[in-house]
Amino acid sequence: MTTTDTSSVISISGVHRRYGSGRTSFSAVRGVDLAVRRGELFALLGTNGAGKTSLLEVVEGIAPPSAGTVTVLGSDPYRERHLVRPRTGIMLQEAGFPSDLTTVETARMWHGTLGAPMAAEAALDLVGLGQRARVQVKSLSGGERRRLDLALAIMGRPEILFLDEPTTGLDPQSRRDAWELVRNLLEAGTTVVLTTHYLEEAEELADRLAIMHAGEVVRAGTVEQIVAGEPARIRYRTTAGDLADPRTLHGLPSLLTAARSRSGVVELESRDLQATLTALLERANAAGELLTNLEASHASLERAFLAVANEDADDVARTPEPAAA
Repeated sequence: MTTTDTSSVISISGVHRRYGSGRTSFSAVRGVDLAVRRGELFALLGTNGAGKTSLLEVVEGIAPPSAGTVTVLGSDPYRERHLVRPRTGIMLQEAGFPSDLTTVETARMWHGTLGAPMAAEAALDLVGLGQRARVQVKSLSGGERRRLDLALAIMGRPEILFLDEPTTGLDPQSRRDAWELVRNLLEAGTTVVLTTHYLEEAEELADRLAIMHAGEVVRAGTVEQIVAGEPARIRYRTTAGDLADPRTLHGLPSLLTAARSRSGVVELESRDLQATLTALLERANAAGELLTNLEASHASLERAFLAVANEDADDVARTPEPAAA
């Protein structure tokens, strides 16, 4: 995806968000600095309890920061909400719809709160709910309710669209359809801020992303930049010969680590997958050794995310900070 304007439409500087006061206060967000450029999709990922929802609520103007500053489209989203809210669309993790209204009645009700929206029926068609327009909300499936959430979020033609776990509950085809809709919005110039637990979704859609852990942004950049520091992996089984003994493998080019599990799986980590794998296969062929269940994979966002998740930040997360003055 390409962007024609690299100016920041969201600027986050030194943001903290604390709950409680004094010694019992808890810092959910700890000094975050981020910028989101016009026309890009920025994905915010995080481990459980990382603080991404707390941060997103500040950016959306739902709550003020305890410290630091946030500007959205040049304004404070909390203090100047009347300037920001008409230009943004928000899809929350859960929305409370009157269950007895039909899908189209709900859309028309929301339509009446917006300044220059698209037609309610058009928004429903965009998310594939046109044929469910006369169905009561309480009869919609969980995935259909998520699509209704999305329809309402895009109805006002927002400049910035906040999507909080937008495809939870969707079947694979509906998820792909939602991705295509998001791509179309990006091509039309909408800026999108996405939170998701589906790492494939972030890899597929994001121009840039950040990973939060224990209230801090620990990695940020493009997918390629974030995974660049993670090793490639090779796994295989062999029952005999030198290639079953990790101690004999340390001469392989670009090899970082070699280990063998109790079940007999040999696992290698490499800085250069092609170099290590080529040398490994040459050694196996020369020795007449058979490598079974051979798997080789480059670094991935999932592996980078798991590396963050496995970092021990318990002490940091439990240390109370002084309450804001």
